[in-house]
Amino acid sequence: MSKSYSDPLAVANPSVTGSLARLLEARLSRRQVLQGATLLPLLGLPLGCATPGMRADTGEIGFSSISGSREDRVRVPAGYSANVVYRWGDPVGSPAGMPAFMTDGGNTAAEQALQAGMHHDGIEYFAMPYGSQSSARGLLVMNHEYTDDGLLHTDGFDNWSAEKVRKSQNAHGVSVIEVENRAGQWSVVRPSRYARRVTAQTPMRIAGPAAGHASLRTAANPAGDEVLGTINNCASGYTPWGTYLICEENWNGYFVNAGTIPPEQRRYGVTARGAGYRWHEFDPRFDAAANPNEPNRFGWVVEIDPFEPASQPVKRTALGRVKHEGAALALTADNRVVYYMGDDQQFEYIYKFVSRDPYNKTDRAANRDLLDHGTLYVAKFNADGSGEWLELVHGKSGLTAEAGFASQAEILIKTRQAADRAGATKMDRPEWTAVNPRDKSVYCTLTNNSARGAKDQPGTDNIKGDVFGSPDGLWFDPAGRLWIQTDVSTSVLNRGDYAGVGNNQMLCADPATGRIRRFLTGPKGCEITGVTMTPDGTSMFINIQHPGETASERSDPAQPLAVSNWPDGEAAGRPRSSTIVIRKDDGGIVGT
Repeated sequence: MSKSYSDPLAVANPSVTGSLARLLEARLSRRQVLQGATLLPLLGLPLGCATPGMRADTGEIGFSSISGSREDRVRVPAGYSANVVYRWGDPVGSPAGMPAFMTDGGNTAAEQALQAGMHHDGIEYFAMPYGSQSSARGLLVMNHEYTDDGLLHTDGFDNWSAEKVRKSQNAHGVSVIEVENRAGQWSVVRPSRYARRVTAQTPMRIAGPAAGHASLRTAANPAGDEVLGTINNCASGYTPWGTYLICEENWNGYFVNAGTIPPEQRRYGVTARGAGYRWHEFDPRFDAAANPNEPNRFGWVVEIDPFEPASQPVKRTALGRVKHEGAALALTADNRVVYYMGDDQQFEYIYKFVSRDPYNKTDRAANRDLLDHGTLYVAKFNADGSGEWLELVHGKSGLTAEAGFASQAEILIKTRQAADRAGATKMDRPEWTAVNPRDKSVYCTLTNNSARGAKDQPGTDNIKGDVFGSPDGLWFDPAGRLWIQTDVSTSVLNRGDYAGVGNNQMLCADPATGRIRRFLTGPKGCEITGVTMTPDGTSMFINIQHPGETASERSDPAQPLAVSNWPDGEAAGRPRSSTIVIRKDDGGIVGT
């Protein structure tokens, strides 16, 4: 999701360090900058390397590009089929119960806790049994980023109550579902002992250097080592030992502080109004004035083991606290794990985490706490085109007690401030990152920055009137094809400079040749996000988020829901975010 909730009371990045836009302006001519304005955020910047990956095919793009579309359906090239697998409100398949979805939004909070959450986002496929390369049976694990309460409840925000807050919280989080392929048709296995919902009320352990710090302690958790829930989960990641990484993005919008907002909260965007979720009215945790440490317990990368449904999710503080937009995996020559991460807000930074120890290929349990030890870096780019990684380590990069960082824990809790102090380069909203298995370079989408012209680069603008829209989701398949997903905001989609773009889409690029083709267009008002494949490459899963979204990004159940009724097609039905599976009709590898 590339929404970036703003508030005039919030303070943007106050750092005086240079931005990428200024560096490019100094290095290239004005004409070159504008010509490259699309390709830079689309194809990203090489930031590091990984070990070679196995290629299942040559990586050539073997389908014909489809046209743009404003139709209320999913379109794919000739010779491909797309089918819905898992929609908001579908039962997760837990043995605890399988309530049916009520099309009028009438499900209870307790029922929602057993159903697919709203607004599917990052997704990963884990072959079953663990350690296999099965492409016929596996676990799909996906994020549910946020809620549109106008769709979630029968009467929207009217008669607001504790029950509605709890239902909204239960529509956030993560789904773990078991899926299987029978004769080319994928379906959810119900019941399944692996089926699980993780919500904004699920107890989670806090681990790593910041665990127990005074800034993480609350009256409900004086030890500072456990928190309820995860929220605004955007892109995702995975580990070589088969766990899933949840990335908390715009978590600040759930908090409200009607008092004097301290600098620590302001730097992360906590405001007097929040983003309109109204949880603080019935859940005091989200009143940041009454509970000033609660915001510090969000903004982390969370690890969950899909193969152990009773296991407790863990917030891994060593990876820093920002608005995490995914975690792209790479491996060093000695099998240490590396994660590349964007902080999705205007003028924020790109980060890298490198584990202290290598992962153990033969003993899964030995990797249990691997992500609690390592080094966090932030990217700095130079005017000559070079770059460097700055260590966010206590005692280095100016991060001392005198500078306001008394310990490594404080650096991780105040990651943005630490990056400011270190001298990182401000970016145009870094979102997904991806590692190219061919040459091991790392790419990042810089989705947009409407504030750049006004605040950072006088005399220029940031309008990209091109078919790529706002690039967001980014993923390399094993053969090196780069899949790019767009998220043009509904407030400008099909208007002005985006009049010819059509609905949001997924593109496929060959970085070696520069060839780019449109592979998929989505229904009205949606965002295309999240992508993964089975090991054999014959099934691709992607998520269609917020179909039917209005320009206000909030629905009103009192008004006709006429923008979209995808995927069910019912005249009075509510649009439902969904996971779809794409396959070639001949059973071949997707993309060839």
